[in-house]
Amino acid sequence: MAIPADVWASGSAYEAYIGRWSRLVAREFVAGLGVRSGARWLDVGCGTGALTRAILEAPDPSSVIGVDSSEAFVAVARERTPDPRARFEVGDARQLPLPDASCGAVVSGLAINFVPDAARGVAEMARVACPGGTVALYVWDYAARMEPLRRFWNAVVSLDPAARDLDEALRFPVCRPEALDALFRSAGLTKGETRPIDVVAVFDDFDDFWNPFLGGQGPAPGYVSSLPEERRAALRERLRAMLPVRGDGSIALNAGAWAIRALR
Repeated sequence: MAIPADVWASGSAYEAYIGRWSRLVAREFVAGLGVRSGARWLDVGCGTGALTRAILEAPDPSSVIGVDSSEAFVAVARERTPDPRARFEVGDARQLPLPDASCGAVVSGLAINFVPDAARGVAEMARVACPGGTVALYVWDYAARMEPLRRFWNAVVSLDPAARDLDEALRFPVCRPEALDALFRSAGLTKGETRPIDVVAVFDDFDDFWNPFLGGQGPAPGYVSSLPEERRAALRERLRAMLPVRGDGSIALNAGAWAIRALR
């Protein structure tokens, strides 16, 4: 099956889909970096600003610049991040709009796998980091521990085996520790440290789990949007049968990511 272009046009739809869980992972990620107080940060692929806001909450940065290719996401990030230390720009991760060695910490959250040339993106992150500065990123563990998406694609493939190639675990092999380490080494970052980050995603009920997949933002919702109503309904009911629903109707799933950190 041909892989369609991913859509990133609605920041509010993305927030309901993944953004609410990425905020939790962002806090854990920033807390584990040990960046000194007063550093200048760059958030590459900032999306709606979840990681930027986690940076502003924790290590007292002097400033944070968020860069993303989606004008819609940058607009939401600006609206939701009134802190004067933050600014946001539309830009390409493969050609960052900053000079060499200009940031004490260069980070990226849940984005590098969507960069058409991930190696070039990491090389750009390394370029703008100061000597001794931190370069770090995190990505979902699509293959296993990002359970909302893992269960989604398992349900999809059980009904539509031809959709297997759309599964983010297959589309994004970079989202594994060994691949992330190789990516950092290719950028001259030879002492990368990888670690897992896990948070619990709690959905109020099945509708709270399912409805964000109707928003069209990203690979899984994009697949749902492509289905005729009959097949969409079949997928909805297959998922309903596969999810671990608790006595009060809520659903709790692990949302797991891999993080990697190195010094420039």
